[in-house]
Amino acid sequence: MAGEIWVLGATGRVGREAVQRLRQAGTEVVAVGRDRERLTRTVPDTRAVTGSLDEVCARLAAESPAVVINTVGPFAATAPQVARACPAGTHYIDVGNELSAFESLHAMHREAAATGRTLVCGAGFGVLATESILLHLLAGEEQPSRVRIDALASVAVEPGALGEALAATIVHALRDGGREVRQGRLVPTRAGGAAERLTTPDGDAVTTAAMGSGELFAAWQASGAPSVIGASALAPTTPAARAATSAVGGLLRLPGLAGFATRRLARVTTTTARERPRRSSWGRARVEWPSGRVREGWLRTGEGMTFTADAVAEVALRLAKGEGRPGAYTPARLFGPEVALAAGAEFVA
Repeated sequence: MAGEIWVLGATGRVGREAVQRLRQAGTEVVAVGRDRERLTRTVPDTRAVTGSLDEVCARLAAESPAVVINTVGPFAATAPQVARACPAGTHYIDVGNELSAFESLHAMHREAAATGRTLVCGAGFGVLATESILLHLLAGEEQPSRVRIDALASVAVEPGALGEALAATIVHALRDGGREVRQGRLVPTRAGGAAERLTTPDGDAVTTAAMGSGELFAAWQASGAPSVIGASALAPTTPAARAATSAVGGLLRLPGLAGFATRRLARVTTTTARERPRRSSWGRARVEWPSGRVREGWLRTGEGMTFTADAVAEVALRLAKGEGRPGAYTPARLFGPEVALAAGAEFVA
């Protein structure tokens, strides 16, 4: 139905919080999942659509909502499937951070543009925070020679199962290993390289290291720099952890093992809630130009998952109002770094 925003994975943490924000904005929302009873319990008084992902994709083609939000992992598989199922004029957003998912969606740029659709990948904390501070630093500047972005999420842990979306992101990151941009090309590296000890503006000391992720892809596209490192506080940084990551990554490339590991990891359950480890989540960017001039900047948000829900809802509302443009984009490249501010972030000198 035209005008509706569908939220796939509405019983997960980001999905249900996005539903709440969209309803508060007065938007017609459809909660989508596999279990109707769980949908009714988690997001009551909301129209529900249930079924497998294949069945939901068929419904999308028939009902033509205004916007589809995908919070269902693994995004390497679900992002292209759901985006292709969106009919002409239906916009797509996800909160993924898997490098291959970004590559798949951006390969659909011309197709999306020809059918009046906007595809937005990575409308969550890591990508939006890091590309927003990067674009803020690059405003009015020439193309840089080197860029490093760092995602320092601070996330509270809820009781319950880890969930398939997060499990798939972890498994794909382990399987794919590290990536960097060197001489204008995306090349494989060992995960956990380029480790750096950072001190946030709040005074917290956090170590980040390189990963192959959507954050790297977004920073490369935003800057055009021939040398780009995408780093995260989630990356392995000790020699033992890096060795273990390399070994596990090799095993996960065996046929069928990644799917098995994702399913098992998704069932891991915690019985106690844990507060976020730091007061703030941070996106940091360091930019160097051919002249040798260097700039560094920080972007602060609150709890990482809460910001993700705010961000994906903000992007969805803008698309529903017709403020986007056809094609495939990351959120700040589409709407500018101000979209992160609208979702509750702030730039810190």
